[in-house]
Amino acid sequence: MLSGLFTGGRTSPTTTVPLFPLRTVLFPGGLLPLKVFEQRYIDMTKACMKDGQPFGVVMITAGDEVATRSGIPTFANVGTLATITNWDMPELGILHVATEGLSRFQVRGHRVQPDKLVVADVAEIPNEPRVPLPDDAQPIARLLELIASRVGKQNFPADPDYGDATWVGYRLAEVLPLPLSIKQSMLEINDAPVRLKVLGQFLQQQGLI
Repeated sequence: MLSGLFTGGRTSPTTTVPLFPLRTVLFPGGLLPLKVFEQRYIDMTKACMKDGQPFGVVMITAGDEVATRSGIPTFANVGTLATITNWDMPELGILHVATEGLSRFQVRGHRVQPDKLVVADVAEIPNEPRVPLPDDAQPIARLLELIASRVGKQNFPADPDYGDATWVGYRLAEVLPLPLSIKQSMLEINDAPVRLKVLGQFLQQQGLI
C-alpha cells in the first residue's frame, strides 16, 4: 500500500451526484472526451448540462461499461467530478461530450435507479496544496512537455503549470501507459512528491529519463 492515500474521516459533508463508471481514470484538471449512447447516460448528461452540475467518474474494477443483465459494475471508492465543457450530437442517439476533471471525491454510499443509473453520496477530497516541483523532478517535467507537444494542445489542459508537482504528477499519470490499477493509486495518493517518486521510478525502469 502506498503511503499518503486519502483516508478522510466520516464527518465530511456529502453531496449527491450521478456516477459514470468507466474503464479509465480521470484526474483533476484532466480532459476526458466521452461518446454517450446509453439512454441512462444521455439523460444524465442532459440533466447535468441543464442544471450546470457535475457528475462523478469512477474506475470500473469489475464488470462492463455497458449495461448487462449481470447488473452494474463494481467501481473504485475514489473518483473525480467531471464538468461538461462542450457537446455535439453528430447523429441521433449519440452524444459527444467534452469534460474536464474537477476535484476528487470519496463514495460514501450509492444506489441504483430504475433506469440503472448509479447515484452516489460523495464527500469531496480537499485539493492538494500547490507544491513547487522538486529539482530532481525536472527531467519528468521536460518529458511531459515533450509529450504535450506531440499530442497537441487541443488534447491537453489549456493552462499548463510545469512548476507544480501535483499538476505534473496528474498529467504524467494520465498519459503514461500504466495499468489502470496504478493510475487509480496515483489518483488516491494525497502526496505530490510521493506520486512523482513512483512515476519517476517507472520512467527510469523504462529508460525514459
